[in-house]
Amino acid sequence: QAQLVESGGGLVQPGGSLKLSCTFSGDHLKHYAIAWFRQAPGKEREGVACISKGGISTRFAESVKGRFSVDRDNTKGTVFLQMNNLKPEDTAVYFCAAILKFDEICIIYTTSEYFFWGPGTQVTVAS
Repeated sequence: QAQLVESGGGLVQPGGSLKLSCTFSGDHLKHYAIAWFRQAPGKEREGVACISKGGISTRFAESVKGRFSVDRDNTKGTVFLQMNNLKPEDTAVYFCAAILKFDEICIIYTTSEYFFWGPGTQVTVAS
């Protein structure tokens, strides 16, 4: 079955950038929509961005539009989340998640859509 592992998290100053990677294994990435979620201490897990299985469509949370981008390389089994102009409120554990899809649609308003999850990577934005 599909397995996901996030990497690239760390400590960055406000205004800085980080690029997270989600490495996918156990099946063919090209059949899966991938989403990025995050969870800050004491808060619910929230959707950040997603990309459809073929990369045709993407969605972003309002709070990250214009700052975050998402991309994928199905041949290498990797999905990326580029985060620019980071703010302290972006501090959270970031998770990637996958769902087998037959269409070019992805959603971020619910976690229940996604069946496979990575363990998460910590992103801390602080000076």
